[in-house]
Parts: sequence; C-alpha cells; structure tokens
Amino acid sequence: MSPWDVGGLTLFILVLLCGTFSILFGFPGTVIIFVDALLYGAVTGFERIGFKILLALLILSALAEVTDFAVGMTSAVKIGPTRKGVGAFLVGGLVGALLLTPFLFGLGLIVGIFSGGFAAMLTVELLARRRLKPTLREAWETILGRSAGVCVKGFIALIMVIITLTSIYS
Repeated sequence: MSPWDVGGLTLFILVLLCGTFSILFGFPGTVIIFVDALLYGAVTGFERIGFKILLALLILSALAEVTDFAVGMTSAVKIGPTRKGVGAFLVGGLVGALLLTPFLFGLGLIVGIFSGGFAAMLTVELLARRRLKPTLREAWETILGRSAGVCVKGFIALIMVIITLTSIYS
C-alpha cells in the first residue's frame, strides 16, 4: 500500500466522520457520506464499494433526510409556533452556540444551539401570548422534535458508515 493510498483512505474516513458529525448542526450529513462513498468507489474503480453498496447508501440517505424532515414538520404542525418564534429559535440558537462554544470541550456548541434556541423562542412566544404553560409546552416540543430528527438521522448515518467501512475492510 503506497503512502497515497493511506492518505486517501484517511481523508475518506475523515469525511465520513465529518458527515456524521455535521448532522448535529442540521447539515445533510447522510448526503455527504453517500457522496464520499461514491467518490471513493469511483477513485478505486468500484472494487470495494460497488453499485449495490452505493444503492443501499443512496436509499438510506434519502430515508434519513425524508424522516428528519417529516419529524420536524410533524412537530412544527402539531404545536404551531409563530414565525417570530421560529426566527427567535434560529437566532437564539446561533447566539447560544457562539457564547457556549468555548465551554464543555466543544459540546458547548450543541448545548448552546438547543438552550439558546429554547430560551429565545420561549421569550418571544411568551411576550406574544402572555401565557406561560402553552408557551413552555411549544418550546419544549420544538426541542424534542428537533432532537428526535437528529437522533434518527444520526442513527441512519452510523449505519451508513458501518456499511461503508465494512465493505472496505472486508
């Protein structure tokens, strides 16, 4: 095995891991994993990663993206936050991420996104409705819906990574 092969394989595995990790931030990580596997297959002449594996990865990627979207839309339709509440969630998540990133060894970014988004949405919805209980319920259900989508998508991404690495190292 030449040094180029080792470097290319290392880069391939790093992109797989980045694709998996990017799901936490709302990026289409399963698509990144699929494209990475496709490029690796093309570079290696589809020896280890063949068309059947790529088809399975494509189906899993589509399933993950559709499931994440469906879970998010189901929770959004069910609880019905206002546009201002959703905007506040996005802005609050960004501010929370910026403030907490230096803390908790990098996990502050994830905690900041969820806690900042929760606090901002709760504040905006509370100011609009002036009722605490339904506002708390909506903000909490938004967090739970987003978390469920990330968990499902992350689980499918891990399955994709396992399939890909198994086909390379078998």
